[in-house]
Amino acid sequence: MRKRTRARECALQLLYAADLRNEDIGEIIRNYWLVQQEEAEVKTFCNRLVLGVLEKMPEIDSRITQHTDNWRIERMAVIDRNIIRLATYELVFTEDIPPKVSINEAVELAKKYGDDESGRFVNGVLDKINKIECKKQE
Repeated sequence: MRKRTRARECALQLLYAADLRNEDIGEIIRNYWLVQQEEAEVKTFCNRLVLGVLEKMPEIDSRITQHTDNWRIERMAVIDRNIIRLATYELVFTEDIPPKVSINEAVELAKKYGDDESGRFVNGVLDKINKIECKKQE
């Protein structure tokens, strides 16, 4: 598995844990890395994504809500909403990741960890966000 793909998988696990538990994110991250043995590059990229998503969460959730008809963010499956948050952060707030990569990686995470419809749902939401809000050029 590629390092950034693995880092996104770890980031999803951390965002999922943060979403479900009322604990300090620093503590969640520390405990996670005590159990997970990963290369420094994976840890660094993962932590960058997680902390970025959490820092920009209100803006990310607002953008997601604008592009999901009849779906409140809190009604989405925990896995789906955190995959969408992660990819939205990449699409809107990073310059070094092409939009197609962010979307494809998110869809693969949704297929692996979500239910039967997660891949299509995630792809649809991210496609709207990318077309309307993404200012990066491919």
